Amino acid sequence: MTERVSSPLLSIAIPTWNRAAFLALNLERLSQEGLNSWGLVEVLVSDNASSDDTPRVVFEAVAGGMPIRYVRNAENIGSDANIAQCFNLALGKYVLILGDDDLFVDGALQLLLERLAPGDYGVVCLRPYGFESDFRREYPGSAGRERVFRDAGAFLAVIGPLMTLISSCAISKQLLPKVDARQFCGDNLVQVHLVLRAALAARENLFLDRYLIACKRNNSGGYDFSQVFVSNLGAVLDSCKPRGLTESAILAIESRLMLAYYPFYLLRQRLSKSGDLHATLARFEARFHGRFLFKYWLLPIMRLPRPLGILWGGMATVIGRVLNGDLRRGMAFAWNRLLSGGRGA
Repeated sequence: MTERVSSPLLSIAIPTWNRAAFLALNLERLSQEGLNSWGLVEVLVSDNASSDDTPRVVFEAVAGGMPIRYVRNAENIGSDANIAQCFNLALGKYVLILGDDDLFVDGALQLLLERLAPGDYGVVCLRPYGFESDFRREYPGSAGRERVFRDAGAFLAVIGPLMTLISSCAISKQLLPKVDARQFCGDNLVQVHLVLRAALAARENLFLDRYLIACKRNNSGGYDFSQVFVSNLGAVLDSCKPRGLTESAILAIESRLMLAYYPFYLLRQRLSKSGDLHATLARFEARFHGRFLFKYWLLPIMRLPRPLGILWGGMATVIGRVLNGDLRRGMAFAWNRLLSGGRGA
């Protein structure tokens, strides 16, 4: 099934595998958001040989009037290769690789298109928030700044961990005309390679520091976070030095990760007793040995006796998220948890 939009401004490319219910909600939201934008937007669904109702979901969306270019792989080629395929097949000037369980909030697609149309950005980053059941009820609010960066390193340092979330970044394909994203498969960070290259190649990048993407909580996994987001990510950052990513920018990016991103995952590991804590510590040591934030912010979470490590991790997570500008998100999350608990009682 093929529906093509000629010269789209934006390709929304959705890699999916056996999550028909999430995909159906995703496409329903896109249909609601994009009714007046199909001349500007291409929707591409890359189905990794799903065995569930994914084809039916797509057919029904097309029958309802939504233009979708549907690609179904003959076999499961893996998550990395499916994400790379999304980028390679996209026809738009910009590509947003949207998680099949992630949603545009009301008005977000129109806002994004308005910012993309007159600009010539390398990357446009949208701030996400997590939701559990109702993305509207759990919405933290729409206030926030929009910031244009002419220094790519400063932009990447500010967005920090958001560069790792596929649904957060609209990437200029126009700036990467000869890039085959398949070359980046193997480290679970295909999108990060693309974000870095586009941001470094651009004169300007844009951060829409408003909650515009709703991400389903705790709905991904199957990887060792310290392998992917410490060792692999560090190697990806280092590989971009010849493209203009400075050592000081890398230090700033990693400081943001240590402050506001890693504490939560280390806390979760201590709480669940999952994974190999010694291997996690070894990876952090190898990358960040001697760094202040590692020694005095992260190391206690891993080294202290478990109750104290959990206490320290909880404190570091809350403080780090507040300093990262996520106070409203945290308050909205706590309030909705309280309401949910009250209803369930």
